Amino acid sequence: MQQVKIVKQHDMNTFGVTQNQVADKICKVYKFFDFCAGIGSAHLAFKNLGLDCVGYSEIDAKAEQTYKLLHGNLYKNYGDLMKIDVDKLEDFELLLAGFPCQSFSIAGTRKGLADERGQIIYGLSQIIQAKKPKAFLLENVKGLININNGKTLKDIILLLEKCGYQVFYKVLESTEFGIPQARERVYFVGIRNDLYKWEFQFPHSKQNELNLKSFLIDENEEFVVRGSSYETFLKYLENKYNKGKYKIEELLKQDYLVIDTRQSDLRLYYNKIPTLRTGRHGLLYIRNGKIRKLSGMEALLLQGFDVEMAKKAQDNFLQSSILAQAGNAMTVNVMQEIGKSVLEYLYE
Repeated sequence: MQQVKIVKQHDMNTFGVTQNQVADKICKVYKFFDFCAGIGSAHLAFKNLGLDCVGYSEIDAKAEQTYKLLHGNLYKNYGDLMKIDVDKLEDFELLLAGFPCQSFSIAGTRKGLADERGQIIYGLSQIIQAKKPKAFLLENVKGLININNGKTLKDIILLLEKCGYQVFYKVLESTEFGIPQARERVYFVGIRNDLYKWEFQFPHSKQNELNLKSFLIDENEEFVVRGSSYETFLKYLENKYNKGKYKIEELLKQDYLVIDTRQSDLRLYYNKIPTLRTGRHGLLYIRNGKIRKLSGMEALLLQGFDVEMAKKAQDNFLQSSILAQAGNAMTVNVMQEIGKSVLEYLYE
């Protein structure tokens, strides 16, 4: 097993590549397959880069419905990737997957590869070995890095290296790429051995000024906290963990203050929200002196989906379902920026 590579920064301009060259020379011919697709964050990211999707794999029926609504019915869902007949898959240059994170997450069981869901990485490795894409991009929770004192991470990298790839990884946060969500994820990039030229460099932080206000734009009055819900929140401020710490009058003066109502203690966030998760509830914020619930549309915006897509999803599915799916999605902006770096690397 090769030593796990530590990504070093260097000037991407030394590649001698422009975005126009990438778009003209690569995007017109490169195709991708979207595994563990969810609602299609990766699909949107690489479609924005000009690539074509040749299919996707998703087992959750609700996520599949949303995927079709957002991206159309042109793409075939091959279902459970562990049961896919690889010989029936069209060839593709890039493999994308946000493989299941519950077994690696702090919020989950942290069983790692001992968990059935953790075995998905083996299914992906078999597909990678059979189809030999030029590169792959995988995403998972940051917690994967530390499971079993790092052994799980090393096992995954070794598994992918045996498929014939140079493997690189890095933890990136969505706030580094213009999305005001404190979401840290580990990203893996694999470059096929025969295409390896130098160490892959993950994109630099964009250092864009975050503007939470432009994401919390839902005008629907149903998300204003009123009546018994408002009274419950007032009681929450007076529980033994929060009593004396906060005054409702002061909170209501702070536009776009984000309030995370955990089981006991309240947490405040300024100009960003905490990590969206499938089972997270109780994310509130202040606007115009009112307490509002984070809506499904806003959650999708905070994962990098555009307004039209976010509204379409909220108008067609249950609010709880969209919030859960947004929490399980990848951040489009981060995937897209890594995708640019991968395409630059592959440019010849």
